[in-house]
Amino acid sequence: MKRRKWTVNEQATLLKRTGELLARGYPISEALESISLHLSENRKEELSECLIGLKNGLPFHEVLDKLGFHKDLIGFVYFAEQHGNFAEALLEGSRMALVKDKDVQKMLKMLQYPMLLIFITGILFVFVENTLLPRFTTLFKSMGLQANFFTKVIYVFDQYFPKIIIGILFIFLLTAMYYYFIFRKMSILLQRSHIVRIPFAGRILRLLFTHYFSIQLSFLLAGGISVSEALLLFERNLRQPFYSQLGKEIKQKLVTGEKFDSILASFSFFEKEFPMIVKHGQENGKLEQELQFFSRHCVTAMEELIEKSFKMIQPILYLFIGFLVVSMYLAILLPMFHLMDGI
Repeated sequence: MKRRKWTVNEQATLLKRTGELLARGYPISEALESISLHLSENRKEELSECLIGLKNGLPFHEVLDKLGFHKDLIGFVYFAEQHGNFAEALLEGSRMALVKDKDVQKMLKMLQYPMLLIFITGILFVFVENTLLPRFTTLFKSMGLQANFFTKVIYVFDQYFPKIIIGILFIFLLTAMYYYFIFRKMSILLQRSHIVRIPFAGRILRLLFTHYFSIQLSFLLAGGISVSEALLLFERNLRQPFYSQLGKEIKQKLVTGEKFDSILASFSFFEKEFPMIVKHGQENGKLEQELQFFSRHCVTAMEELIEKSFKMIQPILYLFIGFLVVSMYLAILLPMFHLMDGI
């Protein structure tokens, strides 16, 4: 039987429970055995295979990779194995994954009802514009009545909407060509520098990149690893090519004598405040604490940005749908009222 892929929520929940049990003193094998008792038979079987892999000497991050876990979560486990703060790292990784999954589910739920309304409104619009409105327009013109504002809105929308769709498809085509012929040939660091220029999405990605790098570096430094050794671990993490290349790039620049904060300032995919935080942490000797605090700030800022955007998008969609529906009805009803007044 084909295995069902672990959802992000399932992955995060497994790591969260594992982290909680590890914090209570459980060995990882006993933690997984305890968690498997509350799972379905298929999941129990998969965790049993995990335990066999662990007993055969496989690192936990490789076991999760075989299960098809998300690369970011595997990255949290990989770095946790290096710095030893396993429980806290698993809890942090699961918390971040749950935040992202919650935001995605919230967005899908928020768009479900407006999309249904748009679909129904589209059917109604086609019926009114192609069947009812032409007949009423002919009747009103024969009686010398001028087209009202709402009738003009319907005709303008019908005239420009296909052009808007064609324009959007053309933009998608250009984007696909740019990706195929130019973007994918760039270095992965340059790719990220371009991605963060995208309005709204780029801001969220910048916060995610900064959070991930700062929290992992914080854990590594707190575990007694130097900055140079931490960057070497980033470089060796080949499952995340972006962070691997980033660690290599920073390490090479440090060798040439550049300051750590100056190097970070040269990367546009990090938050502007990040280099200042690093510099301040180096000066007061509490870099790992500053990094951990700033990573929390990034998550909070990201949640606030997404929440604010949700509150803006939904009313705009409802306003557009409502205006279009009202225009369709009034385009027909207002001339009829004029006719009734003249009788």
